[in-house]
Amino acid sequence: MGNRGMEELIPLVNKLQDAFSSIGQSCHLDLPQIAVVGGQSAGKSSVLENFVGRDFLPRGSGIVTRRPLILQLIFSKTEYAEFLHCKSKKFTDFDEVRQEIEAETDRVTGTNKGISPVPINLRVYSPHVLNLTLIDLPGITKVPVGDQPPDIEYQIKDMILQFISRESSLILAVTPANMDLANSDALKLAKEVDPQGLRTIGVITKLDLMDEGTDARDILENKLLPLRRGYIGVVNRSQKDIEGKKDIRAALAAERKFFLSHPAYRHMADRMGTPHLQKTLNQQLTNHIRESLPALRSKLQSQLLSLEKEVEEYKNFRPDDPTRKTKALLQMVQQFGVDFEKRIEGSGDQVDTLELSGGARINRIFHERFPFELVKMEFDEKDLRREISYAIKNIHGVRTGLFTPDMAFEAIVKKQIVKLKEPSLKCVDLVVSELATVIKKCAEKLNSYPRLREETERIVTTYIREREGRTKDQILLLIDIEQSYINTNHEDFIGFANAQQRSTQLNKKRAIPNQGEILVIRRGWLTINNISLMKGGSKEYWFVLTAESLSWYKDEEEKEKKYMLPLDNLKIRDVEKGFMSNKHVFAIFNTEQRNVYKDLRQIELACDSQEDVDSWKASFLRAGVYPEKDQREKEREAENEDGVQENTFSMDPQLERQVETIRNLVDSYVAIINKSIRDLMPKTIMHLMINNTKAFIHHELLAYLYSSADQSSLMEESADQAQRRDDMLRMYHALKEALNIIGDISTSTVSTPVPPPVDDTWLQSTTSHSPTPQRRPLSSVHPPGRPPAVRGPTPGPPLIPVPVGPTASFAAPPIPSRPGPQSMFANNDPFSAPPQIPSRPARIPPSIPPGVPRGLATPSRPGSARSPAPRLGTFYLVLGLEACIGRRRLIETLLPPRGQQERELAVLDRGGTCPLNPHWRQ
Repeated sequence: MGNRGMEELIPLVNKLQDAFSSIGQSCHLDLPQIAVVGGQSAGKSSVLENFVGRDFLPRGSGIVTRRPLILQLIFSKTEYAEFLHCKSKKFTDFDEVRQEIEAETDRVTGTNKGISPVPINLRVYSPHVLNLTLIDLPGITKVPVGDQPPDIEYQIKDMILQFISRESSLILAVTPANMDLANSDALKLAKEVDPQGLRTIGVITKLDLMDEGTDARDILENKLLPLRRGYIGVVNRSQKDIEGKKDIRAALAAERKFFLSHPAYRHMADRMGTPHLQKTLNQQLTNHIRESLPALRSKLQSQLLSLEKEVEEYKNFRPDDPTRKTKALLQMVQQFGVDFEKRIEGSGDQVDTLELSGGARINRIFHERFPFELVKMEFDEKDLRREISYAIKNIHGVRTGLFTPDMAFEAIVKKQIVKLKEPSLKCVDLVVSELATVIKKCAEKLNSYPRLREETERIVTTYIREREGRTKDQILLLIDIEQSYINTNHEDFIGFANAQQRSTQLNKKRAIPNQGEILVIRRGWLTINNISLMKGGSKEYWFVLTAESLSWYKDEEEKEKKYMLPLDNLKIRDVEKGFMSNKHVFAIFNTEQRNVYKDLRQIELACDSQEDVDSWKASFLRAGVYPEKDQREKEREAENEDGVQENTFSMDPQLERQVETIRNLVDSYVAIINKSIRDLMPKTIMHLMINNTKAFIHHELLAYLYSSADQSSLMEESADQAQRRDDMLRMYHALKEALNIIGDISTSTVSTPVPPPVDDTWLQSTTSHSPTPQRRPLSSVHPPGRPPAVRGPTPGPPLIPVPVGPTASFAAPPIPSRPGPQSMFANNDPFSAPPQIPSRPARIPPSIPPGVPRGLATPSRPGSARSPAPRLGTFYLVLGLEACIGRRRLIETLLPPRGQQERELAVLDRGGTCPLNPHWRQ
């Protein structure tokens, strides 16, 4: 019944569906399908069963179809069915198919009339079907019955819309003919998702159950609620036929006889019925598939590209290779070393664009976090001067000193150098933590072999811990070396002679601001977090930090300055992160308890990450804004002040000069030590820890792995990982196969034109039509505005010969549009007018029927060579004797050639009861 191109096309689509069904829900592709939509008892099940040629769908009262049924009809010499959930079993008994559908529905939805959007995949192979793919959806219902949920109507509509909303789905809207078409739920839902009617096909069922005298001709001729793809009428088996075991093939034959014998449908019988519906669906599906191919190919290619990166790592591991484990071990260890080096050196193939990682975080520790920790242990000016004064007096003893003792300088400097140990060791801890994170990131590629990953992480981490101890020992040694000898001849050391002079210069610098160009330390966006809602709430500004002030602007163009805050007497303190906030906050305040900005004692500045907070703190340190002391330091300071309060005394001018001199010397020498430590710390950590770890991974890790465990146990693949790899490879090959199938479809098929848009302008010029089926008049009175019409080859009223004379002509008396039946032999004169052929008033006769010689329609002069009398006599003689000598063949031969369908209709109109000839069908 279908053309060969269709039968070759749709199996390729079924292959696509099977490919994606086998790989699960990860590929959400809208494959071209036909969704069957209709109300309960609209005839959906009968339509589907006519396609298959078997009774296989569950039947009953209420809602029976509770899960979508994806039905793939495939032409085959043998007849059987397969379910995707039990693919190894072939069902030859279609009663078992019905039972399996019911059982599978109950497994998911239970027995309480619930519904589920999870589809049931059924493939039916049969020699009696065309290759089609359909989706049977639950029937639309409005009122819950029995144990159905109250929102059953909305659940079913949501499920239906889930399938028909896809742009790649065709909608088969099934509506019974004995129902008002304007109230069709199927057409209403189809109109919602397809207002242009580009992918909606109307199906009218139960045409044989309409009231007597009514028909659905206007609907089937696409005049009432027109669809772009039109309507197709079908006649299904009744419940009585089903209970009587009426064969579906017999039902199809009865359907054909119904359309040929019905006066309202016989002129379009070749466009009605289940066989024509099958052909139409195949044509529409072919066009739709080809229209969907570009987008489908694009989706497949994008998924294939995303999978290729993950599949690449599995291409070198072949389970059937006996040397696979050795190869895999060598390759993975080598790749682990390459990844570690790339993450440290910053040349990785997978660069993180969202946050810092690997070597970049270690670099931040070296140049931002470690200097920040050094500044946090800055000595307090008041305490330092007190310590210097005590040291000078204790060195002088009972004597009154005339000169500034250098031993006081060395004692204070050594005490300050010891304070460098804590931030230095903390720096090592931070680097070790980052290295551990890098190791875990690099070991993610070893997930295929859990034991190998575990051993690799353990061995490398143990080595890093070992190098951590040596690195800390070396750093402590460096600090002890600095403490062992105070080099007062260092080129950057100011010396005793310049100490007083430097003090004077510093005082002048504080008094006279910088007159030259202002050095900008940092720029960036910050949010002032503690502005009240009454004043606008939190706002983001562009901040500019210099050595003298902190300014903020409306935007980065720095044209509209909002405020400038001098850095004098400012300090930084940490602020706890809010419960509902995702910002990281720090605060700036004035040590003299003055307002910093407007009426705010402190301004809270918010950043997106903790790294940004640390970076801004380091920038403020460079500008001379130091962090606030923590609570423990404040408590110790308070205790010290209480303990020494009774021993405080005022210093004489000479002692004050000596304290100031040593203070300047200590500041100069500690700056030299800090500079040296900041320079040596990164070098020491890189040499003793990071570079040694890289060399260990490249040269010794493999040997440690061989000695730690058996090779076979190391390379045991986890079950989950093996399953994941197999699934990914299967998905990868399924996508490639799907792309090949799309290529075959593109090269082996040709699209047919899309139907033109529906023209409904005639509705504006005609009288209103009722949406209900129309009852046609049977009287001889012609409808208003419609001329009488006849059927078949007759050009009008019968031509009655009259005696030949000078004005001879053929008369044409009026005839009723649809006369009652009359005997075929009522007039025995073979040359008299033939009996009238019943006709429908909707048919407008042509002026001259095709096939009739023009001479029959015009008068003939006496003696003319083209006299019609002999042909007319033969014609009427045959009509009178057709019952005796095989009327059908004679009429087929002698009637004007209006087509086989017209001859068949003429015989039926004349009351013929001969069995239908199947060879007449086109």
